[in-house]
Order: sequence, then structure tokens, then C-alpha cells
Amino acid sequence: MGIPFEDFKFNRQILNAIADAGYTEATPIQEKAIPPIMNGQDVMGIAQTGTGKTAAYVLPILMKLKYAQGDSPRALIVSPTRELAMQIEENIKAFAANTDLRVVVLYGGLGPKTQIEQINKGVDIIVTTPGRLLDIYLAGHIVTKTLQVLVLDEADKMMDMGFMPQINRILEVVPVKRQNLLFSATMSEKIQELSHNFLEFPTVIEVTPQATTAETVTQQLYHVPNNKTKINLLKALMDKEGDIKKLMVFCKTRVAAEDVYKFLLRKYGEDGVKVLHANKGQNTRINSINSFKNDLVKILVATDVASRGIDVSDVSHVINYDVPVVIEDYVHRIGRTGRAYNSGVAITFAVPSEEYYVNKIQKLIRQTIPVYNIPEGVFIEETPYEERQEQAKEIDLQKRKEDPDFKGAFHEKKSLAQIKKFEAAKAKKQPNHPTNKKPIKKYGSQNRSGKKR
Repeated sequence: MGIPFEDFKFNRQILNAIADAGYTEATPIQEKAIPPIMNGQDVMGIAQTGTGKTAAYVLPILMKLKYAQGDSPRALIVSPTRELAMQIEENIKAFAANTDLRVVVLYGGLGPKTQIEQINKGVDIIVTTPGRLLDIYLAGHIVTKTLQVLVLDEADKMMDMGFMPQINRILEVVPVKRQNLLFSATMSEKIQELSHNFLEFPTVIEVTPQATTAETVTQQLYHVPNNKTKINLLKALMDKEGDIKKLMVFCKTRVAAEDVYKFLLRKYGEDGVKVLHANKGQNTRINSINSFKNDLVKILVATDVASRGIDVSDVSHVINYDVPVVIEDYVHRIGRTGRAYNSGVAITFAVPSEEYYVNKIQKLIRQTIPVYNIPEGVFIEETPYEERQEQAKEIDLQKRKEDPDFKGAFHEKKSLAQIKKFEAAKAKKQPNHPTNKKPIKKYGSQNRSGKKR
């Protein structure tokens, strides 16, 4: 049980807004971060998604600013994605509902004219992505000398996305005398280096071990031979959908996301599923997120652009259709479920060439993900020749990463042995599957072009 918000030195306007939002007690990150932030200290917070970290810095900032003043921003919050920026703005508006504080959100994907007009009307808090902030600043529309607080949220994600040059540029144009707050899900070497340059004698707060998964999330791992079998397994799991109230399906590429979306679209229609990736226009992305948040659709298919920043408390299931290559994204993906002390299920599909990343993830989260057998009746597809080649090449590349002296072993008979062995073992568990009779002959019946003899 957390301490009541009444115990913090918030004014009545903020306390009433907190109560109106349905909160009574602080989460661990809020309990530990709010006092030092209110005291003006620099803070580095390590907390996973869904722990309430946004309110942990927003509430003290609102208390510090109190009311609208002047025309230039006094607080700047930088986030990696437009989705997260919009979510932060939404939280600020909710908690500042009883004040006259002004907040503007800046992000790309649409013209800056409207955003500039909002800034010119006067602003107290700017929430922004790095690129759009610099665009508008360099055009002369943002005055930074009045800034009192600078927040870098999801700093690890910003570094993963290559925003370090923009972050360094931002640090050059803000006042030297300011309060700095940095929040991250992991404490990588890059984050530690950034903290040394960005923070001054910070209070370091780590409410859970780095990169841990929520205890309320049940994790499951399915080993599958190929992408077609992933679809078959997805179909089987969806057919037993009684306990799936709200589902997010994560894919590592836009192409995969579109393929999965089209498959689910045939079953559920446009009123049941939406897709979210970088190729979609800004309005489409906003509509997809809002439809999912407001329970207008049950399923959201997304790339990792959506794995952070979507604040939906009742996601019952997450499916990692692909294993993330940036292994920290696993924590953020499954952090979409099991939030606010609700239980959730996170399911991961892994082909042989993804086992490398599964092992990395298990080391990161310091636990073994339980392996589940593919349900009876799920058709185990034969891996197409081209996909077998791609998997073998990827496994070869992974071995080179681990051993710089590895000379390379990409040879069809040798490199595909692992995949063939895997498929043969799976076929034996399928009594009615044709490969159960002569699993090896199927591979031998193909020539190098992949065509049947």
C-alpha cells in the first residue's frame, strides 16, 4: 500500500485533480521521486512502463509552477515518440485541470503552423519530441531562457532511436541553471554516460531491478519453425479467445504488422482490429490509439513505435509475434499488460533464428520464460526454401557476433541442420500432420530452387 497523496505538500487544486482522476495512493516510484523533485533536486529514475512515473514528475512540476506566468515555457519535457508526448500532455491536462497552467505538445507528422500559433499565445509547459523542438526553436519561435525544469522521459528509448545528437543540441540551448530529471527503464552504459553529462549530484531512484517484468504478467514462449506456423498458432490462440479482453500484437517490421493486421481483419473486421506503424498517417495513428483506449476495438497490431507511451490499463494479453531485436523492447512490450495491479499474459513466438534474442532477453530480465507446447491441431507448416536460407544466414551472423574468430558456416546442409531437426521434432507431435510420416523426405524432395521434383 502506498502513502496517500494527501501526505505530499500539494495544493488543494492539484489534490482535487488527483482525486478526480481516481487516484488515492502513490505508487513506489511516485513515493520516492516526488519529495526530492519538489525539493529542487536533480533526479534519475529507473522504472519500467506502467509504474506511474509520468505523474511522479508531472505533479511536482505543476506544484513548482503553480499558475500561468509570462509567455515563455518554464518546463520542457522531451519524449522519444509522438504517442508518448501526447500521453504526457493528456496527463498534464488532467492534473492541471483546476489551474490556469498552459501546456503545448509538439511533434512531427504534420505542419508546425498550429503548434507555433499555440506557443505564441503563451505557454508554461512544452511536451515535445526532439526533432520537432529543434525545428521550431531554430525557426525562432521558442524562448528557452525562462526554462526552470528539463525532463528527459524514456531516455533509453531516445538513445536507441538515435536522438543523442538532438539531445546534445537541446542541452546547448537551455539555461545552465535548471532542475534536470531523467527517467529510463534501463541503466545501460549510455544512460550512465548521459546522466554524468546531464545531471548534477542526482538522487538515483530505482523502484525495481533494471529491466524486470511485472510480477502480475504471466509469460509464455512458443517455439515455432516459420512465419506461416506463427499465423496458424495465432489463429488457434484467438479461437480460444474467451479470456482475451484486450490484445496488443507486436511485430518488428511494418510488413509483418500489415500481414498480421490483414489476417485478423478477415476474422474481426475494421470494427475489431486496428494497426499502428510509422507508415500510417498521423490522424490514422491517433484514431487507432483512441479506438483501442476507448474499447471501440479489441485488438491493436503495432510495431515498437507503440510499445511505449500508450497508457491503457486493461490490456489482458500481449503477443510478441516477432521477438524484438532491441531486447529492452521486450520489457516495454509486455509492460502494456499487467498494469495497475491487474493480471496479464505475455506470449512470445520464436523461430530458430530468434532464439538468440530470446536468450539475450532471459539474461536481461534474469529469468527463464516458460516454454509451452504448440496446441494440438495447429498445423506445422513446412518452412519455405527462401525462409530457411534467411534463418540459416541469421544464425550464422549471430555466431559471428558472439565469436569474432568464427569463420562462417553458411552451407545449406550444415546451417539448416538446426532448423530441420527442429521441424522434424515438432512434426512427430502432430499425429495427422503429413510430415510425421516422412519428415526428412520433404526436404530432400526439393531442389535448390525450392521447386518440387
